[in-house]
Amino acid sequence: MGKRKETGGLVYSTETGRTCPQCRQPVAQCGCSDESERPKGDGIVRIHRETKGRKGKGVSIVTGLDLPDKDLKALAKKLKARCGTGGTIKDGNIEIQGDQRDTLLEELEKLGYRVRKAGG
Repeated sequence: MGKRKETGGLVYSTETGRTCPQCRQPVAQCGCSDESERPKGDGIVRIHRETKGRKGKGVSIVTGLDLPDKDLKALAKKLKARCGTGGTIKDGNIEIQGDQRDTLLEELEKLGYRVRKAGG
């Protein structure tokens, strides 16, 4: 028998179904895909505008929120309703469509966060 490749291996078993390619455990028992910890911030929520990779359409990005995913979703829903636009959550940051920095700043300050505008 030859050596097993480091990247290869079992990904499906008739006994357990799908297995994790990293730890080779059944997906239900895998510990690799648990929520990864986001880096801790300095306690200041920052709002900046970004257009890169969006064909010129701008979004307001809220970063620095140290909340679990459930609370982050609830806050995003509240902010989207307040701004009257759509948005999403990516990598622990809230993205709101359009230039909504002033509205977001006002709303987050009402909720008790220390907020700053970042960027231009």
